[in-house]
Amino acid sequence: MYLMSEGGHTIPVVAPLEAEGASTLLWLVVALPLLGAAVLLVGGRRTDRWGHLLGTATALASFVLSVVLFVDLLGREESERQVAQRLWEWMEVGGFSVGMDLLYDPLSALFLLLITGVGTLIHVYSVGYMEHDPRRRRFFAYLNLFVAAMLTLVLAENYVVLFLGWEGVGLASYLLIGFWQHKPSAAAAAKKAFVINRVGDIGLSLAIALMFVTFGTTSFTQVSELTSGAGEGTLTALGLLLLLGACGKSAQVPLQAWLLDAMEGPTPVSALIHAATMVTAGVYLVVRSNFVYELAPHAQTVVVVVATVTLLWGAVIGCARDDIKKVLAGSTMSQIGYMMLAAGLGVYGYAFAIFHLITHGFFKANMFLGAGSVMHGMADDVDMRRYGALRKAMPVTFLTFAMGYLAIIGFPLFSGFWSKDKIIETALVESPVAGVCALVGAGVTGFYMTRLMLMTFFTDKRWKEGVHPHESPSVMTVPLVVLAALSVLGGILLLGDWIVGWLAPVVGEAPHHEPPVPVIVLTVLTVAVVAVGVAAAWFLVGRREVACTAPQDVSFAVRAARADLYGDAINDAVVVRPGRRLVTLLLGVDRRGADGLFTGGGSAVAGVGGLLRRVQNGFVRSYALSVLAGVLIVVIALMVVNS
Repeated sequence: MYLMSEGGHTIPVVAPLEAEGASTLLWLVVALPLLGAAVLLVGGRRTDRWGHLLGTATALASFVLSVVLFVDLLGREESERQVAQRLWEWMEVGGFSVGMDLLYDPLSALFLLLITGVGTLIHVYSVGYMEHDPRRRRFFAYLNLFVAAMLTLVLAENYVVLFLGWEGVGLASYLLIGFWQHKPSAAAAAKKAFVINRVGDIGLSLAIALMFVTFGTTSFTQVSELTSGAGEGTLTALGLLLLLGACGKSAQVPLQAWLLDAMEGPTPVSALIHAATMVTAGVYLVVRSNFVYELAPHAQTVVVVVATVTLLWGAVIGCARDDIKKVLAGSTMSQIGYMMLAAGLGVYGYAFAIFHLITHGFFKANMFLGAGSVMHGMADDVDMRRYGALRKAMPVTFLTFAMGYLAIIGFPLFSGFWSKDKIIETALVESPVAGVCALVGAGVTGFYMTRLMLMTFFTDKRWKEGVHPHESPSVMTVPLVVLAALSVLGGILLLGDWIVGWLAPVVGEAPHHEPPVPVIVLTVLTVAVVAVGVAAAWFLVGRREVACTAPQDVSFAVRAARADLYGDAINDAVVVRPGRRLVTLLLGVDRRGADGLFTGGGSAVAGVGGLLRRVQNGFVRSYALSVLAGVLIVVIALMVVNS
């Protein structure tokens, strides 16, 4: 193991071992869901009757393999916990070669368990949720494709293979968000997500190109070895380009506008995108690229700023929305902001970023699927103003959702209490301004999540006529129970700082820093701030009658929050309209300028030819008249000259 000292801590550079034993099965983790997607798409309607079973089985098989690989990795020495597997030589140009290589280490091991575990539960839930959809088989094919692409992303040994998975996730999200393409809103949302993510993809592709120019390689191991020899300006540019890519996938400001529209897809899609896969890809990219950010402090600072703005931005949106899925979407934006904040704090925060990513995967998948269960019982209505008093009609959904609620607000001993509090504690020590913002965000989270709970499961019932709420079938509630248990118990990953030691071979170790005040004081302060948010929601929502329509006489702040803080308007003013004008100008220059320059001669010849064709018309009288006119011109000319 080679270590580079930077800022008082160590950055590991480990040459991975060649896969052997159980690790040789690594490729199967990706191949199984990919095979499932291929069979269901190629098989067509012949697989309709059992397609959902195959899709679920392949996801479950990948999870079982992930557990086997994880146990094998646990049994290895710390220095032997990075394993590489070369599948084939993908491309070779001159001295540059890229292999279809996989890397399995403590970081990717955790992601495999999260993606396949939560992904399998979402597949099981979807069996019931999509039961009556005539295209259910295709839906499961897309789910399998999504899982396979995300697994490729987190198992890649180099940035080119990572980019393959990155684009695969973008394609699968487009297909799933717009799955009900008969709805114009769903088709528009899918296109919006695809286009905005292309902006981020440009950043990642430019970062890969810069790596190739600077280091001559895109391998994680080789780039990490060579970063110490690169200039800070180059590494800063590299870090900013990687961040741009991360902002697209993880819906961070300024590329966040697609996330709430993505709720147009079926609810299991929302759970998969917002909990275990797509939005976590940006966090993974930043943490995996720790060797870049540790030597580019300016880029690291930008990560912290973007994350801090985003965690507050998403929290504010969640306070004013009445669509249950969009409240959870705003929450996702905010919680990913916490993860990015931790990642921006460097070695002190990498492990806590991943810790919160995992616990968030548990409780957010739980709540999204719980929202789907509520919709299932409420005739697909998503408006919380028409809910109320559902705790008795849907007891299992209520109890499991409550576990996710307590986890996300950071109720003591629940999973979010351990993971988010660690981020706030670290931020207060390393970046006090960001730490205070994170603390405020925790209070706002307590407010909007309590508001959601009150409007949905408490207060008076406000159901539409003809709606009869009922509990969902067991195929949907069993995944909720499992995820609720994980929402409660997820904090065990921190026992004895296990996750910190587990990820040390990948992200390094930082010297121990004592906070300026005892940890118990910070914990009590955080819980108190959350309690203020909960109490505010109780007084503003719980003790008042909930209006079934949105009041019009609201403050500017409420209007702004309902409009997602004018994210779309900002994009339209800054990017879309100027871009449209620029495109129109460039098309005019191209058609009239460039095309005219190269085709002008031909057009002139064609014009002259057109005139000559009028003279040569084939009529004898015309020719005689032309001769007479010529004779007259000659005679007149001679008379003028002789006079």
